[in-house]
Amino acid sequence: MKRHRRYSTYWRHHRRRACAASERIRARGARLSARAAAAGAEGEDGGWGRTLLLGSLFGLWYFFNIYFNIANKQVLKLFTVPISCTWLQFAVGSLLALSMWTLRVHKAPKITKELVLKILPLAAVHALGNLLTNVSLGKVAVSFTHTIKAMEPFFSVVLSAIFLGDQPTAAVVASLVPIAGGVALASATELSFNWAGFLAAMGSNLTFQSRNVLSKKIMGGEKPLDNINLFSVITILACLLTFPVMLLTEGFVWAPSTITGLGLDLNFIVSRALIAALCFHSYQQVSYMILARVSPVTHSIGNCVKRVVVIMTSILFFATPVSKLNLIGTGLALSGVAVYSQVKRLQGAKAKAA
Repeated sequence: MKRHRRYSTYWRHHRRRACAASERIRARGARLSARAAAAGAEGEDGGWGRTLLLGSLFGLWYFFNIYFNIANKQVLKLFTVPISCTWLQFAVGSLLALSMWTLRVHKAPKITKELVLKILPLAAVHALGNLLTNVSLGKVAVSFTHTIKAMEPFFSVVLSAIFLGDQPTAAVVASLVPIAGGVALASATELSFNWAGFLAAMGSNLTFQSRNVLSKKIMGGEKPLDNINLFSVITILACLLTFPVMLLTEGFVWAPSTITGLGLDLNFIVSRALIAALCFHSYQQVSYMILARVSPVTHSIGNCVKRVVVIMTSILFFATPVSKLNLIGTGLALSGVAVYSQVKRLQGAKAKAA
């Protein structure tokens, strides 16, 4: 009898535990179903919203970049002051960054002396890269400058191999061949070609990719600031670094009497320079906003498409004469960049799968 009661108690206890476990499983299933339904509804509505927002950001990125290149070229074509234009672009960007923090549009970063000293080399390289780009834009056609800047992946691969020990795969190396060949063909057939513009654009490639490598060496995996704040701090430091250089080299030429004495329209020069500066900072800020929402490879592909749009727009706007071979070289170089981006995307997918 005692044994029977003991077994009966055991089975009742077992049934209660089984029922409780079953109830927990049903409750968990119900919660998961509710979450899935909510996620589906959110995805159906939020997906369209996210797609629309991302599309708008890409549109703004291209719009600001096109206007920057056109307005900047209009100034540099008539008034060759690349250092002053570079400083003005940093100055306007600094004012926008400070306004953004003051109005709490974006949370202001905590700046320390150690952080400034760490970022200062990046700011110096950033300033030099933009200066060289402006020098090139003043010397050759906008389309040619951007064709040369399609060589960025080449410099990225070489510098990463030398300083970070990242050995490229055969597929990556193969994708660089059409880039180098296309730039060589475009350079050989470019009607506006001159060595100063060519070397300045190549120098900007080297400088910008050195900045990226330097950033990895200095920052490592550390993220002391988000992308927007990091770019804002770099812009402010670059503005401070370029100011004395601008003042000592070109500061005097901005006197209204000097500009009018050259037979130039003062209002046209100043307004275009300010538009270029505003668009310069805007397109870079939007670029970082996009990068926060998509993968680096998707951003790279978008950048490649943007370069195509800028090249074609500048050719039409400035009525730049181009030969068939020049167009073939440009297309080949940009196709190589697209292939390079796809190769990097596939490699990234393989690495994640592994």
